[in-house]
Amino acid sequence: MSLSHSPDTHSKLIARIPQVTGRGLPEWFTTIENGPSFLRCEERSHWLAEEHGLSHGYAAALVREHERARRERHY
Repeated sequence: MSLSHSPDTHSKLIARIPQVTGRGLPEWFTTIENGPSFLRCEERSHWLAEEHGLSHGYAAALVREHERARRERHY
């Protein structure tokens, strides 16, 4: 499974997450931050999908968006 979607697909997935999951991005980001300390994004994505019943597409988009937001906070 690839963690990379086209920018358009990624934006659409992120926009639908609150409706699909009932949880907003800040809540998902907290879940990711409080989850296991995996080194690879793919491992976090698999854990998120399996632990929280998400499709791998949504899980991958969440992990990718979390990484993007985390990088922006450090600048």
